[in-house]
Amino acid sequence: MSINTDIHPDYIVGTWKLDPAHSELGFSVRHLAISKVRGVFEKFDVTIVTAENPADSTVEATVDVASVNTKQEARDNHLRTSDFFLADEYPTMTFRSTKIEGTPEHFVVTGDLTLRGVTKEIVITGEFGGISTANGVTKAGATATTTINRHDFGVSWNAPLEAGGFTLGDEVTVTMDLQVVLQES
Repeated sequence: MSINTDIHPDYIVGTWKLDPAHSELGFSVRHLAISKVRGVFEKFDVTIVTAENPADSTVEATVDVASVNTKQEARDNHLRTSDFFLADEYPTMTFRSTKIEGTPEHFVVTGDLTLRGVTKEIVITGEFGGISTANGVTKAGATATTTINRHDFGVSWNAPLEAGGFTLGDEVTVTMDLQVVLQES
């Protein structure tokens, strides 16, 4: 493990694993054309490998789609069906970075998102929160977002509204609030 002070004064080369107690993976989608429905995935994992050259770093994530929680059991059960996540056949959603760029404070991660067996390139933008060490444990934090079109991944269920329009919007905003822990070499 080494510190690269040319990049960011706190930059550390190493492998970082998710701290699930201090992280959240959420989403929102337009609902009834008047508001947004929000939800989270309760089970997900992230591994970040920071390299000597930050551009060579990698991000990998796996999400248990059956862990979806919108605070409404009937809706969550519907989301697990073939109308949405098809969780029985495709239990995980994955992300693998292909390019990382940006400044020490802001980053852009391009990568491949796979959902329901469909892989599409997405772009995640975020803000680096910093690095902190307490009680011998080194953690890093970041927030990030991306927007995907659900139809790109075969998630096309919808229902017409009496007044016109449809129940769900096409664009889904994904938000990430992450803390990761530096693993000992």
